[in-house]
Amino acid sequence: MMKWIPVALALLLGACSSTPQKTYYQLPALAAPAQVSATTASRQLWLEHVSVADYLAQNGVVYQTNDVQYVIGQNNLWASPLDQQLQQSLVTNLSNALPGWLVSSQPMNSDQDVLNVTITGFHGRYDGKAIIRGEWVLKHQDRVVKRPFNLELTQQEDGYDALVRALATGWQQEAQAIAAQAGRL
Repeated sequence: MMKWIPVALALLLGACSSTPQKTYYQLPALAAPAQVSATTASRQLWLEHVSVADYLAQNGVVYQTNDVQYVIGQNNLWASPLDQQLQQSLVTNLSNALPGWLVSSQPMNSDQDVLNVTITGFHGRYDGKAIIRGEWVLKHQDRVVKRPFNLELTQQEDGYDALVRALATGWQQEAQAIAAQAGRL
């Protein structure tokens, strides 16, 4: 009888431990895209590509723990690839910011403006900031505009939910900056 006590104790302790629950995040849709047809659009914008740095292309939400260390979440994961979420969100945000324009992630014709975005930072930081860094290149006819961006937004609360919301807000702000430039071309 005594020899079964260690086995029972091991089973009991094993039942008490659990693996951490995985949580999946999607950038929130802040607004539905405006409806515009190709025939009524005053201009067309093709969002050709949104690329992310290799460390951001992983499934995990990234968090910077100090000035030189980054952690890629094992249990806090993107629900779909980050580059796809950023592209879909940017199409929606630009469609809303550019009324009368047709904004698409698919090529439309040879007379369209073309936008490419490279993301080098899209993560949380140890000081409670959400970091969004990169550059975009906008081509309109024979003109090309290249702009870097570096946003640092303060999270309203602690935790990954607040981080993802802050990142989405910053991404919407950058969409507004791109739209303002596109409208001036």
